[in-house]
Amino acid sequence: MKAGMFRSVFTFGSLTLVSRVLGLVRDMVVAGVFGSGPQTDAFIVAFKIPNFMRRLFAEGAFSQSFVPVLSEYRTKHPDQVGNLAANTLGVLGAVLLVLTALGVAGAPWVVNLFAPGFTNEPEKYGLAVEMLRWTFPYILFISLTAAAAGILNTWGRFGPPAFAPVLLNLCMIGAAIGIAPLLETPILALAAAVLVAGVLQLLLQLPFLARIGMLRWPRFGWRHPGVRKIMRLMAPAAFGSSVAQINLLLDTVLASFLITGSVTWLYFSDRLVEFPLGVFGVALGTVLLPRLSSEHAAASPERFSRTMDWGLRWVLVLIAPATVGLSAMALPIIATLFHYGQFGELDVMAAGLSLAGYSLGLFGFVLVKVLAPGHFARQDMRTPVRCAVISLLCNMVLSVTVVLWLHDTGVGHVGLAMATAVAAWVNATLLYRALRRTGHYTPCPGWRRLGRQVGLATLVMAVLLLWPASQAEHWLQTGVWERVLHLSGWLAVAALVYFGALRLFGWDWRGMKEPPSGERAG
Repeated sequence: MKAGMFRSVFTFGSLTLVSRVLGLVRDMVVAGVFGSGPQTDAFIVAFKIPNFMRRLFAEGAFSQSFVPVLSEYRTKHPDQVGNLAANTLGVLGAVLLVLTALGVAGAPWVVNLFAPGFTNEPEKYGLAVEMLRWTFPYILFISLTAAAAGILNTWGRFGPPAFAPVLLNLCMIGAAIGIAPLLETPILALAAAVLVAGVLQLLLQLPFLARIGMLRWPRFGWRHPGVRKIMRLMAPAAFGSSVAQINLLLDTVLASFLITGSVTWLYFSDRLVEFPLGVFGVALGTVLLPRLSSEHAAASPERFSRTMDWGLRWVLVLIAPATVGLSAMALPIIATLFHYGQFGELDVMAAGLSLAGYSLGLFGFVLVKVLAPGHFARQDMRTPVRCAVISLLCNMVLSVTVVLWLHDTGVGHVGLAMATAVAAWVNATLLYRALRRTGHYTPCPGWRRLGRQVGLATLVMAVLLLWPASQAEHWLQTGVWERVLHLSGWLAVAALVYFGALRLFGWDWRGMKEPPSGERAG
């Protein structure tokens, strides 16, 4: 790796933070301009479908299979790595081109599959179909972008891939503010913006690929042994790495049978949980995968285990307070970001409840991002699939039960969020136990002490947040800028109190900058 792991995570996380902040601005603009009505529900479904496919083919199955094989070639066959990349890009592009054509042509059937409840509302259904024909090609461009990102990440270049999502958010913000008012159906501007952003994100990566000498013309070399190995790994990886997205998609399918607004409330709640997940969980998982793959290829099991331990310690330190903060401040956060324009008090209360539900699974979501690379780096796809199947079945049983019991109430979406949270914990627990059972991960000394430090510091922070969390009337009735000022102040103070208490209890962040160099211990 060109840079240290802490620096790489910081770089990726910082740029992802910029993207997530713009993503929140984007969601605020969408909520203010379009509200939570049927048109917004239709767009969210049309946007979620290619995003689900993106997680499946791009950051999910493809990246988790491509990066370990690419790292292996770079370590053992450096003279063949360029040929592998060119053939892989050619095969991926051809497959996705066919998939895109089928998706556009079969948009009515795809919408019916992902949001069957829309068929009872012809206008909403027809609008979702029309927008999906604009958004579906996004999967082609963003998957090629992910392939380029996998190459750059293997070479230790994490900045350009982390910055790419910024372009999507800028395109959607510009479309909502500048183009939507000019159209007969304003929300179509968002669908077109998604397609434009996909093209721009791919173009952004090309100069950086050229800089490391890996900008190659794609070739359809499906017989290449490395490509065939990637293809064999992709099928189970698609399911194993994307179970969280499948669970969230199941929420969308079932929410389409609930009261209008449920899809939108869950979407905004999920977006806020994705904020810490993306800034830290995805950043850490992205940096860990090529590092773990290289350590496995170099037959360094001790270093492999220490790297995993380093990642899990950072999860505890950062995600414990994030979980408590999101859960306690769910209503203030939703009110501050979305309570204006067409997004009313009922929407704030409903989305706040589902955010609190989702936040209970934040630890599980992040742990999966960190633990799954421990299996994928060793090209072990069976274990994540087995864990994912159990997790998915758990979510399905809980979610269907929730919809049957709470179908006519206003809290069915909250039950769906909590079911997804439980499923994330199940998945993470099974992945962790598998690494321990096979001996690929053994905790280093010091976990009990770190646990006490984090637990006490989080408790201090939670006590601080009790008062602002209980002032619902204040957050619903004050002006936008006053809410922004108050929320920013409380969150900043909470962060200072947490890290101050952590330091007071003896924690030293400098000892966690890089994985420890000593031998692992039980």
